[in-house]
Amino acid sequence: MEIIETPIKDLIIIKPRIFNDARGFFFESYNEKNYNEKGINIRFCQDNQSKSSYGVVRGLHYQLNPHSQSKLVSVVRGAVWDVAVDLRAGSSTYGQWYGVELTEENHLQFMIPQGFAHGFSVLSETAVFTYKCDDFYNPTLERGILYNDPALNIDWKVPSEKAIISDKDTKHPLFKDAEKNF
Repeated sequence: MEIIETPIKDLIIIKPRIFNDARGFFFESYNEKNYNEKGINIRFCQDNQSKSSYGVVRGLHYQLNPHSQSKLVSVVRGAVWDVAVDLRAGSSTYGQWYGVELTEENHLQFMIPQGFAHGFSVLSETAVFTYKCDDFYNPTLERGILYNDPALNIDWKVPSEKAIISDKDTKHPLFKDAEKNF
């Protein structure tokens, strides 16, 4: 596997080694020993999966400490534009975001450490999205940031008139007003 650094410290893209032949492909989507050897020493305890249609935007979501979550995300079917926003006070990239296209063809994984908000938009007709988390979902510490906050200016790669947003995600505060404790 190959580690691809992003401009935001600790936010990385993982490119697994793919074995292709006439039958299809094989790859290890996760091997704790290999990840540890690459300096990713995270113990995952919960796997999640979602299916969404074109134009769905989910996010920006995170959990506060002491139950903040690191996430290892990927796409099993379709394509998404995946975004992480740095919420870590004192970070030189605080308030900055980075996005990567994850597809069933490129098999890329996005490693989002604790202290980041996360969201994605669906670029294909449908997408099946998976994520591993290093802490359990805790609804009392769940928080969000408004997906279209002008201060963040995130390009979701979906025309705004075609974006499908949950009622809950339209009510998140702006970045400047969001509760953060990282």
